[in-house]
Amino acid sequence: MKSSSSSIRAFGSVLQRLSNGVSSQCPKSFTFRRIAILIRSTSSSSSSSSSSLCNSSWVSLHEFKSKRLIWTLAPVCMGRRSNKIATRKGAQDAKKAKRNSKIGKEVISAVKRGGPNPMSNSILAAVLEKAKELDVPKEIVERNIKRASEKGQEAFIEKFYEVYGFGGVSITVEVLTDKINRSVAAIREVVKDCGGKMADPGSVLFKFRRARVVNIKISDADKDQLLSIALDAGAEDVIEPPVYDDDFEDDSSESCYKIVTSADNFSAMLAKLREEGISFEPDNGSELLPITTVEVDDEAMDLNKQLISKLLELDDVDAVYTDQK
Repeated sequence: MKSSSSSIRAFGSVLQRLSNGVSSQCPKSFTFRRIAILIRSTSSSSSSSSSSLCNSSWVSLHEFKSKRLIWTLAPVCMGRRSNKIATRKGAQDAKKAKRNSKIGKEVISAVKRGGPNPMSNSILAAVLEKAKELDVPKEIVERNIKRASEKGQEAFIEKFYEVYGFGGVSITVEVLTDKINRSVAAIREVVKDCGGKMADPGSVLFKFRRARVVNIKISDADKDQLLSIALDAGAEDVIEPPVYDDDFEDDSSESCYKIVTSADNFSAMLAKLREEGISFEPDNGSELLPITTVEVDDEAMDLNKQLISKLLELDDVDAVYTDQK
């Protein structure tokens, strides 16, 4: 009897220490089913004192059940690598949504100019062909064709806003909007909140040039092979992606080579890449590239990254370009 009582108390003590240890160390871990233990006497000739002891022990463990958590699995923690993967996935989704939004606005502008029939509206026909190449969902195209015919829907206008970033960096914001006052007010607010400064028209834009660009993930092509194919096909330049010290291997695999080519040679470049079996990113193929780049310290780089990220969250903003190296 005395031995049974000691065993019960010892077992309860072990459970309590385990509970305290795990709970205090893993306050944010997943919560699993609480565990209660019913102790039954294995003796067929238990006395009343034995029954009383078991009942007393059951009450104690029942109270323990209502207060303690026993973790049955090791806690799952999101480390830096997992956070980076999640961040990269979110960035990819945001980029795709931004691209689809821009195509939608181009559809509305085209319909406003020449009507909803692509047979008689060459501008709309070109936009629809681009949407097909970029794999834009059909429902997005159809919804915006219908939206263009709604009363009060204005045509979208392309605008560029110029911003001074941190560390001498210049930023150009590309906007396609049906409400200019709304878009400029939103951009000014973000720039002010992030500590940047709006620039006068023409103060920044001259530092960039419009170019036709094909983006190719570094994981989809061998560097030397790509250089050879691109230059033979008439590329003006092949720009390698920047590499940062804190990047994981998976992060760098999502970076892209940029093949810069003329507008006249753009279609031929895409055809050559398809012929060689090299995949390229489905984007509009037109970007503003910096004529020269500016190198900044880590603090300025982080501040510029935050500013650009906030600008890209705005619905009217289609792209943000910077001369940061």
